[in-house]
Amino acid sequence: LPMCRYVAKISSQAHVRVMQQVKPGMAEYQLEAIFQHYCYYYGGCRQVAYMCICATGDNSSVLHYGHAAAPNDRIFHDGEMALMDMGGEYACYCADITCSFPVNGKFTADQRLVYEAVLDAQRAVFAKLKPGVEWVDMHLEAERAILAALKAGGLLQGSLDDMMAQRVGATFMPHGLGHLLGLDTHDVGGYSTGKERIDKPGLRSLRMNRTIEAGMFLTVEPGCYFIDYLLDEAMSNESTAGFFVADKVNRFRGFGGVRLEDDVLITSDGNENFTICPRTVDEVEAVMAGAPWPPFPVVNGNSISDN
Repeated sequence: LPMCRYVAKISSQAHVRVMQQVKPGMAEYQLEAIFQHYCYYYGGCRQVAYMCICATGDNSSVLHYGHAAAPNDRIFHDGEMALMDMGGEYACYCADITCSFPVNGKFTADQRLVYEAVLDAQRAVFAKLKPGVEWVDMHLEAERAILAALKAGGLLQGSLDDMMAQRVGATFMPHGLGHLLGLDTHDVGGYSTGKERIDKPGLRSLRMNRTIEAGMFLTVEPGCYFIDYLLDEAMSNESTAGFFVADKVNRFRGFGGVRLEDDVLITSDGNENFTICPRTVDEVEAVMAGAPWPPFPVVNGNSISDN
């Protein structure tokens, strides 16, 4: 656990350094380079835990962007969002953290809507994540929070219960809520107790189907994406089309996506978040405008502004 805490701290600080140095007109790989340099220079992390995902604009709707065929090589522009999924590795222990932010440092109303939908989902999970709960239920909790926020924002209409029953949440979050973490980024044990994979949209992508136990170390990473193929499918299906306010949803085509991912220890009565990144809109905008982070001392460590 000390290794996990350390690499999460260094990786969090490296994400903040990226936020502090990003500006429109850069290339995605430059953000990757900033992250990797910080992790090695300040934290001694010779490796990253996985190939960095540095996605901007519509690339942020590609869940595992950044591979050799799409090597973080896009030039991004004013007004776009960035999704940075990157983690350092130290003594073989992994961090896996995702931050999303506007490259110019200021959220538009649409960007705020999607970002806060995802933040609501993460907070809803944190409020209930403890030993004894089912991981599948935590995934559904995140889906419901995202759907509720999109409905409040005018993109969806109708009953949330009906949306959940028709798996509308998977249109916007087609991946699982998270995974076990440790000596591997996607650590083993997600299906070790004999529970089967659930063959339903979104749920079939879960990397874990377990009852949560104290001592587990895992990621919580809800996301909301606007993927043309999934939108077209849901908006043309008679069972789900009525939930979508087409003109509002279509305005978000090309937006990309938002994901927030934290590394979390399950304690005896709840959870402890090892990630130390700005999360609210106000925090993100303040850091990108030059405010120190974190705004309080870090135990056994320095503020990112000290380096």
